Amino acid sequence: MIYFTSDQHFGHSNILKHTGRPFSSIEEMDAALIRNWNAKVHRNDIVYILGDLFFRNSTPAEEYLHQLKGVKHLIIGNHDKDWMKRTNLSGHFASVQLMAEINDGSHKITLCHYPMMSWNGCNKGAFHIHGHIHNNRNDSYWPLLLQMPHALNAGVDVNGFAPVTFNELVENNRIFKESEE
Repeated sequence: MIYFTSDQHFGHSNILKHTGRPFSSIEEMDAALIRNWNAKVHRNDIVYILGDLFFRNSTPAEEYLHQLKGVKHLIIGNHDKDWMKRTNLSGHFASVQLMAEINDGSHKITLCHYPMMSWNGCNKGAFHIHGHIHNNRNDSYWPLLLQMPHALNAGVDVNGFAPVTFNELVENNRIFKESEE
């Protein structure tokens, strides 16, 4: 199975307020994110993490990474560079990239932490999976994203705080976009 996820922000207390996450503490959030991840992902499943896995975490990243199941591929986000310097990346990730193009067997997909206006094959049915925006609908890009059905937000804030399959990602994004209209 292949899963997609983004913007966990493990260890980041300000994310609770910033995105309105339904947790009373960072410890509660971290435990829920780990529990939700491991309830879905099995040891040999592939997980594409589209950035911002940790931010301002006092617990070392490796303590979290040891707990998370699956074969992990990291697409680097804007908050990843500091913790990456202190972590044995090759011991935890099958790949670490700024951007990737994959085929999941049914779809051509461009992976990048940031939402993009155009990507390889976008006019031929290819998809773009991103993170970065959390559940934010207030910035100037939002009307553009509403018009882009093949651009999908993998952020945990719109995907039940868990990694999701491609089909779950499509459905969660549909619900998130329609709730705005």
